[in-house]
Amino acid sequence: MIRLLATLVLAGTLLAGAGCTQDGARERESISQSGAASAPADWNPTSWRAPTLAELPNDSLGSAVRRGLALVVATADSLPRFVGSNLSCTSCHLDEGRRGTAAPLTGVFARYPKYIERTGAVVPIEDRVNYCMTRSLAGTRLPNDSREMQDIVAYMAFMARGVPIGAHLAVEGMPAMPKDVGDVARGADVYRTTCARCHAADGGGMAKVPALWGRKSFSIGASMARQERAASFIRHNMPSDKPGSLSDRDAYDVAAFITAQPRPDLPDKGRDWPFGGAPADVPYDTKGHKAFRPPPLLPRRDAANAVVPSPRPVGVPASRD
Repeated sequence: MIRLLATLVLAGTLLAGAGCTQDGARERESISQSGAASAPADWNPTSWRAPTLAELPNDSLGSAVRRGLALVVATADSLPRFVGSNLSCTSCHLDEGRRGTAAPLTGVFARYPKYIERTGAVVPIEDRVNYCMTRSLAGTRLPNDSREMQDIVAYMAFMARGVPIGAHLAVEGMPAMPKDVGDVARGADVYRTTCARCHAADGGGMAKVPALWGRKSFSIGASMARQERAASFIRHNMPSDKPGSLSDRDAYDVAAFITAQPRPDLPDKGRDWPFGGAPADVPYDTKGHKAFRPPPLLPRRDAANAVVPSPRPVGVPASRD
């Protein structure tokens, strides 16, 4: 584990020194957001399988991995000071982060540090976790050196066991959807007949079912607040008892309805995509981009800690202004 982490630190140093250009194009072309190194020629992503908990040793590392899994499964209950919604990590990363159509956590650790266009910087895995905390969970950032953060990272490292640094798996992220734009009125009908039985008529969720809008839902800065990303998740994973039963058209319409509803704001969201190039359906203004169908926004508690600062050179003040 120590050797792997040391390799990642070295990889991040190499990336940071690779040359930051004014518009970020060189980073996108040279590393293609894929991590710091190339996989060995004999790497076969189709034969790799995620490890199971039964393979964990009964030692300190095994305990950290188990605690990390508990945190990603019950994030809102386990970290109420840091989570503003009623969501947990596995509300989106389904099946403990193992489902291929739901932004799987498998192999992710091996691709960090990583250049992220939305941030315009190379960031460590801890920052990526905190993007989920502040955006998808509408909460505040966990201290990078906290026991809880390191347990979550330990779980993500476990879920990438055997994956070479910088390697890709056969299935990553969520499937891309055909280009389209949903209809809010049609989406309201589909939501009422298909989704409300679990997520409630007011979108607030029920029991362990996550809220889809309102104060307890994901923020405008979450990927799920984008219509295409929400449509992909819905098309391939919902309804939970019959995934894949909705058409592309239905998925886009439901996504249009859900993303049009009020949700928590994200402080400093206008700084996203600092070099331009935001996807067309981002629902707020960024450099060179006008908001796509912006929803009503709700104020955030502890807004100061709801922003993950970009890495900065030693000695530079923490202020983002």
